[in-house]
Amino acid sequence: MKKITKATYLKWYEDMLFWRKFEDKLAQVYIQQKVRGFLHLYNGQEAILAGALHAMDLEKDRMITAYRNHVQPIGMGVDPKRVMAELYGKKTGTSMGLGGSMHIFAKEHRFYGGHGIVGGQIPLGAGLAFADKYHKRDNVTLTFMGDGAVRQGSLHETLNMAVNWNLPVVFCVENNGYAMGTSVARTSKGTEIWKLGNGYEMPCGPVDAMDPVKVAEALDEAITRARKGEGPTFLELKTYRYRGHSMSDAQKYRTKDEVAEYQKLDPITKVLDIIKEKKYASEKEIKEIDKRIKDKVAECEKFADESDFPDKSVMYDVVYEQDDYPFLAHKLD
Repeated sequence: MKKITKATYLKWYEDMLFWRKFEDKLAQVYIQQKVRGFLHLYNGQEAILAGALHAMDLEKDRMITAYRNHVQPIGMGVDPKRVMAELYGKKTGTSMGLGGSMHIFAKEHRFYGGHGIVGGQIPLGAGLAFADKYHKRDNVTLTFMGDGAVRQGSLHETLNMAVNWNLPVVFCVENNGYAMGTSVARTSKGTEIWKLGNGYEMPCGPVDAMDPVKVAEALDEAITRARKGEGPTFLELKTYRYRGHSMSDAQKYRTKDEVAEYQKLDPITKVLDIIKEKKYASEKEIKEIDKRIKDKVAECEKFADESDFPDKSVMYDVVYEQDDYPFLAHKLD
């Protein structure tokens, strides 16, 4: 694994804090109705992405996830201004404003969404890995899902096929405790999700996902195994979200005291404490990072605010059409 150095910690702090502040701004403009529809925020889960990016080879590895997907493309290299513009529904967004919050894509940065169907991305992630194996490329695909998605049949079908075909894919369950609003304990007799991998004789295990170091170590091992041609891994990344499932979530299934206890484990605070303890940055340098992040978020908001909405005709340009389709009784003008 790449060494975890002073530069790593400083990057983790700046990246994770930016992701947090970026989404805090999204929550603010959502209330102002500048962002519409659903909005699922990642607050509290940032250590997963930070650790994953450290373990990945961003020149060739791929990532696919569910609809809590705003900061992942930023981590993969997408301009955050374009991500915010997409949430605003503006034509400067990653999908010209047509995808919105739950469907952010950036193929050029090997980020394949953003999927609104629960568990829909799981077989797609295996499909990306299958293509890499078929074409004899040593890329690895990280396929993320929430704990609620493990009840979908698509997961079990995909695990079976992936291990059977020895695909270079890492299945990552971001277990934030409550899926949409129901705890794992209320939906399954077994609460240790990682043990599902045992049923397919797939390497599997739990990970403390409030710590980017632990995430990086676990994913480095899984990615290395996949790149060697040794097949998939199934990991349960144990994390916690500080906000609701979406902005419309009343969060009646948990107490404020519980959230406060998990906030003591905040990965951003944890990384900052190490930076201070090891004197990786002075108070002045930390304030400069904070100021840089604040300015960057403001730039994103300004860009999204000032961008134009797409022309309505764009909606028809991205729908598949075949002029000589043989089964139409008549053609509409």
